[in-house]
Amino acid sequence: VVLIQKSILRDAYNELSLHFLAKMGILVVTDIDRGDVEFICRTLGCTPIAHSDNLTKDKLGSAEHVGDVTMPGSGHKVVKFTGVQNPGNTMTVLLRGSNDLVLAEAERSVHDAQCVVRSLVKKRYIIAGGGAPETEVSLKLKEHSQTVTGMDAYCMKAFAEALEVIPYTLAENAGMKPIDIVTELRARHADGEKGAGINVKKSKVTDMYGIDVLQPLLVSTSAISLATETVCMILKVDDLIVVA
Repeated sequence: VVLIQKSILRDAYNELSLHFLAKMGILVVTDIDRGDVEFICRTLGCTPIAHSDNLTKDKLGSAEHVGDVTMPGSGHKVVKFTGVQNPGNTMTVLLRGSNDLVLAEAERSVHDAQCVVRSLVKKRYIIAGGGAPETEVSLKLKEHSQTVTGMDAYCMKAFAEALEVIPYTLAENAGMKPIDIVTELRARHADGEKGAGINVKKSKVTDMYGIDVLQPLLVSTSAISLATETVCMILKVDDLIVVA
């Protein structure tokens, strides 16, 4: 079996070469996306080459059977490799939908879920969701800003107010009254309810730990770190040069 990457060059292959390969009993799979090449190589244990002169035995992959399979419920065909020597290095998730928009949304959902798992593996800590951690950090920063003076106090207070944008936006996107929700959320955290967050299903503030609304710690810390770095970078800009 010969796998050919999708190329903008017209001479990547031609009908004559496909004819001779077919006479020799060699299956040719063409127009493989560049992003799928690494996945296929990890699955089959092969190495991509730029020219046939570079082909050696150690760069070949292996499979017991390769053939076209018709997907149940539709007329679409896919090329299926079975009997791979080292299975388990990769995993295929087949998504099906009625149109491209449904497929794109499903792909984004799977990607988001994978990112959450990746964040949890890198830093194995879970915190409450629903804007609870941002509200708690904002409250503590405001309390600490009252113990210092000068420019540091103003910076801490502004940072704390910026963190409240997250629960405010969450409530606004859920069709709730953001000012009332954030005010209640701030009061609940001031009373010691660290897990209090926005329940978008019931449109009220509830304990996030009680309804299992959780998120990896790395999600919040990464967002805050990137936002802080962006602000610091903007503050370093002292002049703008407009080029017509």
